[in-house]
Amino acid sequence: MRYLLAFFRNLWRGLDVLRRVLHLLLLLALFTLVIAGLRGSIPRLPERGALLIRPAGDIVEQLAGEPLQRALSEAQGESAPQTLLSDLTRAIRRAGTDARIQALLIETNDMERAGQPELEELAAAIRDFRATGKKVIAHGNYFLQGQYYLAAQADEVYLDPFGFVLLPGYDRYRMYFKDAIDKLGVDVHLVRAGKFKSADEPFIRHDMSEEDRQESAAYLQSLWLGYRTAVGAARHLDPQALTGYADGYAAAVRQAGGDLAGVAKSAGLVTALRTDDQVDQRMIELVGADPQRHGFQSVGLEDYLRVLHAEEHLHRSAGSAVGVIVASGEILDGNQPSGTVGGESTAALLRQARQDADIKAVVLRIDSPGGSVLAAEQIYREVQLLRAAGKPVVASMGDLAASGGYYIAAPADEILASANTITGSIGVFATVPTFDRTLAKLGVHVDGVGTTALSGSLRLDRPLSPEIESILQSSVDHSYAQFIQRVASGRRKTAAAVDAIAQGRVWAGRDALRLGLIDGIGGYDDAVHAAAKRAKLGKNYAVRVIEPQLSFAEQLLLNARGAWGRVLAPLGAGPRGALAPVLGARLAPQLLPLEQEVARWQRLAAVPQHTLAYCFCTVD
Repeated sequence: MRYLLAFFRNLWRGLDVLRRVLHLLLLLALFTLVIAGLRGSIPRLPERGALLIRPAGDIVEQLAGEPLQRALSEAQGESAPQTLLSDLTRAIRRAGTDARIQALLIETNDMERAGQPELEELAAAIRDFRATGKKVIAHGNYFLQGQYYLAAQADEVYLDPFGFVLLPGYDRYRMYFKDAIDKLGVDVHLVRAGKFKSADEPFIRHDMSEEDRQESAAYLQSLWLGYRTAVGAARHLDPQALTGYADGYAAAVRQAGGDLAGVAKSAGLVTALRTDDQVDQRMIELVGADPQRHGFQSVGLEDYLRVLHAEEHLHRSAGSAVGVIVASGEILDGNQPSGTVGGESTAALLRQARQDADIKAVVLRIDSPGGSVLAAEQIYREVQLLRAAGKPVVASMGDLAASGGYYIAAPADEILASANTITGSIGVFATVPTFDRTLAKLGVHVDGVGTTALSGSLRLDRPLSPEIESILQSSVDHSYAQFIQRVASGRRKTAAAVDAIAQGRVWAGRDALRLGLIDGIGGYDDAVHAAAKRAKLGKNYAVRVIEPQLSFAEQLLLNARGAWGRVLAPLGAGPRGALAPVLGARLAPQLLPLEQEVARWQRLAAVPQHTLAYCFCTVD
């Protein structure tokens, strides 16, 4: 017995020691986090160096998710990185006038998706930088289509000798689920207003309708024309040569004996084929060597932005300002995190701008496919109240401002968009799936009684009643009529004229201008200048982004997320760490489109009234 007691006593002491060690490790991790967060505001900046731009993940108008959760998720490798468009353009433009920055190096290896309007904004910032006489160098192990658009803006474009440049053009392919739905016995009841409103087609067809094919081909050709024109101008190439490069790529590769990089060089798409070390030597020629880091003098985007933030904070003063509110992502009811447009949360930001005496005008930057009609209406009303308060509103459209995204732009004093923005899609639909046939296949049947014609009619395990179907159709028709009226009022057109170009049809920006859906072709800076001009602010005004304020803890974590990732990595919390199976893994790449489609419908299913103004019109 004495030995047994001694064993448990020693075991308890061992566990207590282990507890203390774990507590110490946790405290050390937290201490590292705090120090990294505090040091994040004191970056090293060379007296003469290059600004190093390495966009990671998607280039977006607004980072997705709550700041605290986003920082932790990125550190653990659970979410894909994103790069904020405004961070890139702000840093590049400021670097052009900064004597400490002598060159710009763009590396695109980690960049994923970016819409053409976002790429146009970046290209404009790079042109401003080059106009100061400073060199821009682009380098990549390979260049996909979006990456090459960005790289093409440089003075010198370097490709790895084992790399390639792939320009497949634009496409729009969707999964069609009708056969699978029929096999499962699910009935999808969709009602819509607008003959071009194709959101429901994957559930009721095997293939693309002629209307969808017609409108998709039109805006895809417009996007491809915009791409070829912009890249051709940057690289001094005939735009048609890029189509020839894509169409003749397979033959050119065969002729070159499989030398993909050589094909790109022969076509004039790159300046030269160079390795990483050779590019580093070129940068040393431009800005000098950094002996401590065995490379060239440089500063990264995040560190440079911290320097700018600190310098601007010292010189900040109250005064007239143009407020910028970003509406990026699907439009959903209630309060929503960044990367999603909440009916209540976005309306609250607009209300804040209205009540702030220093905000004299507002730019509403939109990158949204739409969503809940109710949420869009809440935002619409706040835009109207801003105008009624004497504060001009200019809507600036990014990659996508369609359906509900157009709804919230309609009341603005002025709407500007890229020639390649996808917009329009003025239409409404509602969807309700029922599973009575699915259950019947399993031998499950539903029966009972109710007190009115509507009793039990909202159950998904019963057929959709004629009364509910009639209600849905009437509601959709009413919402569509309201949508048309909102646009007619804002664009100073008749309802009939709007209806003729609505019908759920999607338009590229250059066609939207011709049809009067927008007022001009222009980017974010053009919208800010237009808003300031309407408010008669002259040239002496500030630009203030209006967004939810971060707490000290959130800001600390955001500053320290790089160091926090290094703390977690040894514990296996990264994407390839030992804890990855516990933290969860994404579906195989082949199933990713299906995963995204299911996730999208889960979000849209949360809209209580099931009435949506949404455009399924993204392109690849």
